[in-house]
Amino acid sequence: MTGAGWYEVGFDVLGQRVLWTDLVGNACALGTVWLAIRKTIWTWPVQLLGAVLLFVASISAHITGNALKQALFGVLAVYGWFRWSRGTRDGAALPIRSATGRERTVLLAVLIAGTVAVALLFTLLNSRGWNVSWAPWPDAYIFVGSAVATWAQGRALVDFWLVWVAVDVVGVPLAFHSGLVVSGLVYGVFFVMVLIGFRDWLRQSRAVAADTEAVAA
Repeated sequence: MTGAGWYEVGFDVLGQRVLWTDLVGNACALGTVWLAIRKTIWTWPVQLLGAVLLFVASISAHITGNALKQALFGVLAVYGWFRWSRGTRDGAALPIRSATGRERTVLLAVLIAGTVAVALLFTLLNSRGWNVSWAPWPDAYIFVGSAVATWAQGRALVDFWLVWVAVDVVGVPLAFHSGLVVSGLVYGVFFVMVLIGFRDWLRQSRAVAADTEAVAA
């Protein structure tokens, strides 16, 4: 590809351009979900690497919201790495649990308020010629929803899987419309893996809760 930067290097498949940053970044994203299902600390360094690569891919595709999401992922990956390291100190199992009613209210409120605020910001910047996003509302929803899900994941809340389901419903069509074919396909696989993760984490959290009640009794 003459004159292209390293971030635009890729190959063509059935007339579609596939960027290596998009491909490898999404491989890391899938790896992150698989590692999260297994509740291993390696979830976070792999997520950090994927965030860097997908940030570059999103910038090249002019999806500012998704790029900002990946930047935030990098920060939250460090946060989650720290939280899980503390939770699994001395070989202890990751203390996963369901969110409380108050925590769920906060997660939902942040998702709604954050989406509105970010979408309005994107719309304002677009009107002033910045062209930060061609789809400000879904872009904002994915950005905020992904941040909320990753934060909840760092706190080992089972509910983070459900937030990912809600994000995925919008992420699939947006990725395809943006020309990130690999991202669109990965979102579909991601959806199935998220459902599996939710089932496994929910079972374990209920088992832990039952054991705790038995000990208390």
